[in-house]
Amino acid sequence: MTISITEDIRSITELKRNANSVLEQIHKTKRPVILTVNGKAEAVLLDAKEYEKIINAFNLLKLLAPAEEDIKEGRYREAREFFQEFKSGKEI
Repeated sequence: MTISITEDIRSITELKRNANSVLEQIHKTKRPVILTVNGKAEAVLLDAKEYEKIINAFNLLKLLAPAEEDIKEGRYREAREFFQEFKSGKEI
């Protein structure tokens, strides 16, 4: 997700004056808008669907992190070995 510094950085005053226009831009471009107060970034507005995508990706990453740590620490078995053990344990 890229940000256009000429289009996507707006003051809070501009948001107050042109809220519909800012929201329309967010929905159209799918890019976030950075809101500034006294020239400093204060908040970020995102399209709701884009926000959901980000949250879903983050939650998936949180689920994968322990597995990556296990691999890094050598705590894994080859799939073939696991399934052979599983089948013999379940008499399949």
